[in-house]
Amino acid sequence: MMNILLVDDEPMQRELLAGFLLNQGYAVLEADNGEQALRVFAQQAIALVLLDQRMPGLPGEEVLARMKALNPGVRAIMITAYGSVETAVTVLKLGADDFLEKPIDLGQLMEKIQQIEQRLSVAEDVQALVQPEAVDESLPLPVPLVAESLAMREALSLARRMAVSDFNVLICGETGTGKEVFARLMHALSPRAGAPFVELNCAAIPETLFESELFGHEKGAFTGATKAHCGRFEQAVGGVLFLDEVGELALPLQAKLLRALQEKRIRRVGGEREISVDARVLAATNRDLRAEVTAGRFREDLYFRLKVLELELPPLRQRREDIPALIEQIIARHPGATARLAPETLDRLIKYDYPGNVRELEHLLQRLLTLARGPLLRPSELPAEVRTPSVTTGPLQERLAAFERDLLHTALEQADWVQTRAAEALGISERVLRYKMGKFALRRE
Repeated sequence: MMNILLVDDEPMQRELLAGFLLNQGYAVLEADNGEQALRVFAQQAIALVLLDQRMPGLPGEEVLARMKALNPGVRAIMITAYGSVETAVTVLKLGADDFLEKPIDLGQLMEKIQQIEQRLSVAEDVQALVQPEAVDESLPLPVPLVAESLAMREALSLARRMAVSDFNVLICGETGTGKEVFARLMHALSPRAGAPFVELNCAAIPETLFESELFGHEKGAFTGATKAHCGRFEQAVGGVLFLDEVGELALPLQAKLLRALQEKRIRRVGGEREISVDARVLAATNRDLRAEVTAGRFREDLYFRLKVLELELPPLRQRREDIPALIEQIIARHPGATARLAPETLDRLIKYDYPGNVRELEHLLQRLLTLARGPLLRPSELPAEVRTPSVTTGPLQERLAAFERDLLHTALEQADWVQTRAAEALGISERVLRYKMGKFALRRE
């Protein structure tokens, strides 16, 4: 249950909002002026503040600034009778999550509160997973997780909640987005973590051998079967079977996989007895399986059997905030790497769209580091397609950039240019803050 502090000097407004929020199941504390609000805030754990902008005494902007100084992570919605673009810019610069105009639309208020709750929930789900020391010690993953971006944090939050269930999961995403990494993460966080994680790339096995690989075979089942073979389903009993590129399966094989999923029983090729298989199935694909079903290339019943739960992974172009940390991580793993990126080179790498996603970024950096001419990697050493920024520019982008620069500058000034405090107030990491400071040439004068 989230604690909400309601600050408004109008008794009727407070009574209306407090009654509504209490009926929605929230714990509500009230204050009729800024000084009282600050006293309550100092004594109670407050997750969200609904704050009137104009009150006698301390104005809402000053109250919010003091609250942020006490707890940079507090969420806030400013209530104003003067809604405008200028108002929105002002309250967002001060660290509010959003603003509402009077008279308040209760449905709109509830929608904004739920959005904030979702962000808080995501932050709690992800916090332990993005700590490198925690990940390295407890999760058998190929690389530490990078989740500076909201898109990646939401994906990790979903994965963590899906992990504790025993339902099948369909993991969708473009090539190179980390579908296997997420499958291993869900296995490591699940009650089946101590049992095997068995994977099978459906695109890499010839159709004639696939049934034997998946279900196994008995001795003499076909020419060359000199001994019995335990298939991947049996190997995964008690654990997880990860079917990568499941969209590549031929229709006859889809029917056999469907039967195994429905009955949780298999029969080896050439065998007569059925074998019970208790294995959770995680499947991954870069295809649009819904479109494949419509085109008649994928069975609809198998599609719904695989996607009891569905996890969509964001492409790298939708999580550009993660690129600086990914670059640092990849360079650290490159043996003998001494070169560093010029700021202009980093800027080009962040703006590139990466059709191959994280895998393409890794290969690109390996090439740059191997062929580096000196200690500083300049834009001229990038491939032609990366040297030309793919991010569009125009009046809207310029206005957004100016707004972002002002927001960063205000946060840094309010934090007395202490980057840790400014990053906390903005809800970003220090790494992202440092990158953005370089991007906009922000420095203390």
